[in-house]
Amino acid sequence: MSFFEKALGFDPTKMQVKTELIAGATTFLTMSYVLAVNPAVLSSTGMDKGALFTATTIASAIATLLLAFMAKLPFAQAPSMGLNAFFAYTMCQAMGYSWQQSLAIMVVEGVVFLIITFFNVREMILNSIPETLRYAISAGIGMFIAFIGLKNAGIIVAKQGTFVGLGEFTPPCLLGIFAILLSGILMARNIKGSLFWSIIITTVVGIPFGVTEVPDHWLPVSLPQDISPVFCKFDFAGLMNLKTLLVVFSLLMVNIFDTIGTLMGLAEKTGIVRPDGSIPHVKEAMMSDAIATTCGAFLGSSTITTYVESASGIAEGGKSGLTSFTVGMLFIFSLFLSPIFLLIPSAATSGALVMVGVLMLDSIKEINLKDLSDSFPAFITMITMVLTYSIADGICLGILSYVFIKLFTGQYRQLNATLCVLSVLFILNFMFG
Repeated sequence: MSFFEKALGFDPTKMQVKTELIAGATTFLTMSYVLAVNPAVLSSTGMDKGALFTATTIASAIATLLLAFMAKLPFAQAPSMGLNAFFAYTMCQAMGYSWQQSLAIMVVEGVVFLIITFFNVREMILNSIPETLRYAISAGIGMFIAFIGLKNAGIIVAKQGTFVGLGEFTPPCLLGIFAILLSGILMARNIKGSLFWSIIITTVVGIPFGVTEVPDHWLPVSLPQDISPVFCKFDFAGLMNLKTLLVVFSLLMVNIFDTIGTLMGLAEKTGIVRPDGSIPHVKEAMMSDAIATTCGAFLGSSTITTYVESASGIAEGGKSGLTSFTVGMLFIFSLFLSPIFLLIPSAATSGALVMVGVLMLDSIKEINLKDLSDSFPAFITMITMVLTYSIADGICLGILSYVFIKLFTGQYRQLNATLCVLSVLFILNFMFG
């Protein structure tokens, strides 16, 4: 048995190394924006931006490599885009915590995360979610990731009167439209590595339009930035209070359901879900992100989560830990090649994101649309994921609507204790979180 088979779950009778490598490269390129966005968001708190870039890169590499070897699944992990905003704009600005105190809270949340994962609490929650919501979560994530792609390209923008609307046809917008059309055409023609090639081609096309910016005296290689300004900079003073307890609880709720929702959606697309609805190696996947969340806090980064952009690599045929291993290694290489990947504009990845949304939409056909007590919570799950810009909120509202409609239509036997407990916790979180 080869190293790839034993350590990464690669089956040479069903998989190809080339396909797994292309899938990993596609996932990395699709989510590489995290290495630019995460430092920008967290540096608004006063943290050193260069150090944050290194912290983000190392944390993402550790998290994804842990997942590759522990769970052997083709998924990737990195700092959560929702929780980094919670860190910067809610904890540090709205609630008045320093960034050092916020990092301390992240460490506490990471340890609690490890404990509840070890005792199978997260897996118990996952197995309690009914089938109709599982399919809705998969489709909802597809819509959510497509919306991110449209927003990143400026095709969809904020509008005061209507909240969202069609953006102006600026160069980034036009490049995003080009990326979407190119991705669709390449995939419709069954071109291998179509999402990967669409990102590369669009990046090159963006150079004469000024969207892909090549700096003067540009060099493809640079040394990593010093991480010491943010490494282990914790401040636990003044954290022993109810407010901090509620913050930790809110972080846990968002992290648990972001990860659970993403794992469920990605597992459906990978085709690894067992007949009973369970996901192979799900505990290992959850443990890897729990460990990575704790490590990330020590490094100076916000909470780690599984990325929905992993679906772009799955769409390219990624099926094993070799895909995620490739992503992890590319994160490590990006420490030295940051000038190259930073050239990729967000508009160039919009095509891959939208096409992933198209591919994930097929799970809707598995939902029993004739039974309103099933279709209603499924619809609530999908639409609120997009409109609240949160996978976690969509799942919470979907589960609440499922419990209430089953309860008040006399179908309470379809409920389980875990769903009822979760509903109470969700209500408390919305009231006091």
